[in-house]
Amino acid sequence: MDKREGRVVKTDELSVEVSVIDPQVAVVVVQGELDTETGTLLHHQLANQLMHGRQHLVLDLRAVPFVDSSGLSVLIRAGNDTKRVEGSLRLAAVSPEVRRLLDLTGISVSMPVHASPEEALFAIAAASLPDAGTSGPETGTNTGE
Repeated sequence: MDKREGRVVKTDELSVEVSVIDPQVAVVVVQGELDTETGTLLHHQLANQLMHGRQHLVLDLRAVPFVDSSGLSVLIRAGNDTKRVEGSLRLAAVSPEVRRLLDLTGISVSMPVHASPEEALFAIAAASLPDAGTSGPETGTNTGE
């Protein structure tokens, strides 16, 4: 059964809204600049989700126009924390400016970036399916010509 619960934490600089999709997955909608002043708030919210058993976190960053090095540090730390619990951190709906920063720093290579939170949730669901490599001829290995 799909149970959703929301929690919103706001300061003057940042808003973080958490929606629990299932016991292991949460979508975190972030609004505002992610920097030295706001990074601690986001870090605490993400750590709280992991403490409550969420292994997979999706960060909806569509309303984040700016990320500095402190903000990047929070993302890297959260990515490492989710890997320690055999989960994942997925970024979604990233602005072109933030995407450029993720690409320049190499973070987008180690952390999946999706066009939307829905796409990220689909990827989490697909990753949890058993290997379908033996279920039919269309899923076999492409050997080329």
